[in-house]
Amino acid sequence: MAEAATDMTAEMGGMEDFEALLNETLGENASLEGTVIKGTVIAVRNDHIVVDVGLKSEGRVPLKEFTKAGEDPELRPGDPIDVFVERYEDRDGNIMLSRDKARREEAWNELEKAYNENQRVKGQIFGRVKGGFTVDLSGAMAFLPGSQVDIRPVRDVTPLMGQPFEFQILKMDRARGNIVVSRRSVLEETRAEERAKLLERLKEGEILDGVVKNITDYGAFVDLGGVDGLLHVTDISWKRINHPTEALSIGQTVRVQVIRFNPDTQRISLGMKQLEADPWEGVAAKYPVGTVFAGRVTNITDYGAFVELEPGVEGLVHVSEMSWTKKNVHPGKIVSTSQEVNVMILDVDPDKRRISLGLKQTMGNPWSDFLERFPVGSEVEGEIKNITEFGLFIGLPGEIDGMVHLSDLDWNRSGDEAVKDYGKGDVVKAKVLDVDVDKERISLGIKQLGDDPYSAATADLRKGQIVTGVVTQVQDNGIEVEVGGAVGFIRKSDLARDRADQRPERFAVGEKVDAKITNIDKANRRIGLSIKAREVDEEKQAMADYGSTDSGASLGDILGAALKQAQAGKKGDDE
Repeated sequence: MAEAATDMTAEMGGMEDFEALLNETLGENASLEGTVIKGTVIAVRNDHIVVDVGLKSEGRVPLKEFTKAGEDPELRPGDPIDVFVERYEDRDGNIMLSRDKARREEAWNELEKAYNENQRVKGQIFGRVKGGFTVDLSGAMAFLPGSQVDIRPVRDVTPLMGQPFEFQILKMDRARGNIVVSRRSVLEETRAEERAKLLERLKEGEILDGVVKNITDYGAFVDLGGVDGLLHVTDISWKRINHPTEALSIGQTVRVQVIRFNPDTQRISLGMKQLEADPWEGVAAKYPVGTVFAGRVTNITDYGAFVELEPGVEGLVHVSEMSWTKKNVHPGKIVSTSQEVNVMILDVDPDKRRISLGLKQTMGNPWSDFLERFPVGSEVEGEIKNITEFGLFIGLPGEIDGMVHLSDLDWNRSGDEAVKDYGKGDVVKAKVLDVDVDKERISLGIKQLGDDPYSAATADLRKGQIVTGVVTQVQDNGIEVEVGGAVGFIRKSDLARDRADQRPERFAVGEKVDAKITNIDKANRRIGLSIKAREVDEEKQAMADYGSTDSGASLGDILGAALKQAQAGKKGDDE
């Protein structure tokens, strides 16, 4: 029994020693968990690789961490390899290893070094997450905010996916496994370096190649390699361009010339058309005034239409030069964009790069055509288009109007009275009185279709003739008298030789008076009469017929005798 007890005690002690030794070994190995160690490939199995890491037992690494499904691993027995110790599977000491985590640990070490030294790192954008993208930094995953992808907002990141780029680490926390990177800061730094180099050597007149980065309504921004320049829409081409997209597209490579450069503001103005020949050189000789050319309508405004004579050379057809007859019509009602038209050169100003064109000049002048068909004195017929306070407007052939002034409506009645006989839409006949082609005016007359009664009434009348008339109106300044169908007027001062008798109220309407014609105004259709002049003439005649005061006869005797003779003669006429 004692021996048995002794043997048992010895055996128990041996087991305790073995357990202590095993615990010691496991404890040492356990300290390697979560670290990267070097190992050697012993064998390649169906689903794992056996690795000797210098411990009491080998470790295993899943085969999928070395190759894609269906492909053979590139590792062979004896190859060295870095692995990550994950855990011990059981008390036998079987070790679970990971190659992926080893790569990540290596990557983290390198990334921490780069972060501390403010160095750039390489990676690939491979996924999209809320607020940004995921980036693979040689095994370590990082977050790329959407605002840090590029200098300008990027609408489509698809072309950037899977491409190698340099990134700047903005923030990293190894304990939490967080890394934030920026591609924008790398681009800005690179851009600043390139910009500095470019601005040092940049000068006006230099020709460069650039890439269109952005297009606006007023032009395009061109990347010259670190610095942007503005290509204004007016400097893209010599010909008219309404919007830059007519000639440019984003991403397009263009050759440009520096036309202005301000080193202080670093603003660069670029031009493309400056690299081509100026079509305005010698334009005055190519387009003489008065000649007709074919062109294409490129733009229509409220004040006219622009017509392209050749690429880069345009002229303006002012609205006043578009139609002979359509005066208050928008140019868009006469021509349309891209329409081919014939125009006449009216004026050329090479210095201001302006050409004035005429559209109506290539068509017949309706006033000239009218005058050819209807000379002055011709009779025309037309519809009354409008009635105004000064006359009638009558529509004539050629879509033009002629005017009948109120004074040309009737020989005897006033215009205000005669115009009441007419209405808009009436068809009337008229005589052509005058055609002014330059002022585009046609004067017509309706009363001229008949004979002028005034002319007939005054045909036998002569200045100085004594006539008998009938008082038709008594006014404060004289009396109106009708003489054989014509109207005459005797002013107050001509009513009598004696001032005391120069009173209009002495006369009554219907009373006959004898007077001398002093003036015949055919233009105003008035006859000037004078009773005073008649009396003076009679006095002179009496003096001649009956003697003078020197012979002993008084003026009263002479006039009395003359009056008796005149009354006797008048009585004889009445009988």
